[in-house]
Amino acid sequence: MKFLKPPAPKERLPKDEIDPVYKRLRWQVFIGIFIGYAGYYLLRKNFSLAIPGLTEEGFTKGELGLALSAVSIAYGISKFIMGIVSDRSNARIFLPLGLILAAIINLLLGFIPFFTSSITTMFIMLFLIGWFQGMGWPPAGRTLVHWFSLNERGGKTAIWNVAHNVGGGIMAPIAVAGISLTSTYIIGIKAFNGVFIFPALIAIIVAILAYILMRDTPQSEGLPPIEEYRNDYPNVSHETIEEELSAKDILFKYVLNNKWVWMIAVANIFVYFTRYGVLDWAPAYLSEEKGMNLSETSWSYFLYEWAGIPGTLLCGWISDKFFKGRRGPAGVVFMLGVAAAVLVYWLNPPGNPWIDNVALIAIGFLIYGPVMLIGLQALDLVPKKAAGTAAGLTGLFGYLGGAVMANALLGFVVDAYSWDVGFTLIFISCILAAIVFAFTWNVRGQET
Repeated sequence: MKFLKPPAPKERLPKDEIDPVYKRLRWQVFIGIFIGYAGYYLLRKNFSLAIPGLTEEGFTKGELGLALSAVSIAYGISKFIMGIVSDRSNARIFLPLGLILAAIINLLLGFIPFFTSSITTMFIMLFLIGWFQGMGWPPAGRTLVHWFSLNERGGKTAIWNVAHNVGGGIMAPIAVAGISLTSTYIIGIKAFNGVFIFPALIAIIVAILAYILMRDTPQSEGLPPIEEYRNDYPNVSHETIEEELSAKDILFKYVLNNKWVWMIAVANIFVYFTRYGVLDWAPAYLSEEKGMNLSETSWSYFLYEWAGIPGTLLCGWISDKFFKGRRGPAGVVFMLGVAAAVLVYWLNPPGNPWIDNVALIAIGFLIYGPVMLIGLQALDLVPKKAAGTAAGLTGLFGYLGGAVMANALLGFVVDAYSWDVGFTLIFISCILAAIVFAFTWNVRGQET
């Protein structure tokens, strides 16, 4: 796969050109990874909005939850494996490539009824979507650590991380519009298939824009390393580890022997169980238990995602300024807040949709901060040439441990027992996440 090979460093630009070129490219690249990663979220959770339509086709929530778990299973594995690959690849090609491949699978789900005709075919297609989704975070993380230095990375990562919410938030209205357009203009396709078709078409356009804007490393554009440019080195020896590392060194020298990477990986299990336990089942829960229709639940989905934008920015600012670069305390505070909001969302009786929406806004506002903190810690705890792999390991735990349980386990629990039992598990997960974050209370990644 030679086309993925990182570009070689170019001859250094004249000194008087470095500053203006660096300033222009830093923001251009940042916009590229922001819209590129937001594009991935146009395709991540469309299936959740198709669940009400598929249940009318005769599928049970347990079966559909099992199919939905394929995304998390594949994504968890892929984020780790593709993290290793992305650390040794051209980020400018790697990120848009994964987005286009995920869009193609969504188009197949939308246009060819065979692919939504059985749990087996849906599982396979969602597994492929999850695998290609794993090609998004690692190259974006690699890009962040190459273009932004340590003392500015917390704020920039927090801003970039709201791409989750931008993409996830606008996906629901686009998907609902897709249902309407499909039922009106596309003959022979069931209306709910529109949740796959129209977000995929937009995602392909986004992938092209991301490729135009992104660059791999400063050195590939004739610029010095970011540490040299900003005089912001991670250690007293001014070591930046600019040479490409072997997969063996990345894994065994910098990632797998780092106890704090393992700690935040465990925290990610509980954070992701909470995040997806609420998010993925919101349309089904609100329609079954609270009496909302699909249009209302799609807007609840939207509110959940977009509330994460100010919450993520606040969490990053608190961890940088109030806790002086320690991410653990902010994680504890935010996860305890999530636990309180989950109780309100769960125990609010039907007939009070504004309380449900306020609770969802609060959960969305609070949960994405800890999600961002774990990714930020992964970037801080290892050299930048190993950033994708460290983030991939935390993602492996989060998705295989947390999101899969939120999809498959929660679906069967609700079928067999009740929504009350399901929300009891979500609440316990919030508390466990706060406890694990507490173990990292005094850890500063830069010092470690």
